[in-house]
Amino acid sequence: MKTLIGKKVGMTNIFDNAGNMIPVTVIEAGPCVVTQLKNLEKDGYNAVQLGFGEAKKPNRPMVGHTNKAGIASRVLKEFRQNDDLDIGAEIEGEKAEGLKVGDKVTLEIFSEGDIVSVSGLSKGKGFAGTIKRHNFHRGPKTHGSGNYREPGSMGAMFPQHVMKGKKLPGRMGCDNVTVKSLKVIKIDKENNIIAVRGAIPGPKKGIVLIKG
Repeated sequence: MKTLIGKKVGMTNIFDNAGNMIPVTVIEAGPCVVTQLKNLEKDGYNAVQLGFGEAKKPNRPMVGHTNKAGIASRVLKEFRQNDDLDIGAEIEGEKAEGLKVGDKVTLEIFSEGDIVSVSGLSKGKGFAGTIKRHNFHRGPKTHGSGNYREPGSMGAMFPQHVMKGKKLPGRMGCDNVTVKSLKVIKIDKENNIIAVRGAIPGPKKGIVLIKG
């Protein structure tokens, strides 16, 4: 599975050869640097750690961790072998099927027309009531009712406490969301830009994962 870390730029429109307008989301994807390779003998599992962006003021632990890669990345994501990133055979030392610490993974792993999934952190909405958060119906606005947007009954008299999992007001958003089956419409390898059809989770400048 092809995987890349990127940053959401925003949405725009692209016209195809037939003149049809296609809504797309523009993502600045990569280049990602291989910062660490984990193997079964040393770490208990095989995985590849990728870094995206450059930290402006990296702390000393980050500098030491990314010393071999040659760049202090702002975002680090780990992908297990045969799970999120297909790297072939078992990792030995600091090499994995052509990959080694310090190598760059770019947009060349994708091509126009590919179907990808994009994961990211959704926008935070703050504290929200049950109507906005869980799509509850509002109360009646006639006959003197003042119960417009309250959640209503919490349940029966027994067991005399609110059951776990009850839909109530609370924090909304900031959840991990994955949008599947997005088509790659345009790729600009020179500027590390990829445009996928439709919307993806998160605000502008939000970090996303692109999986093919």
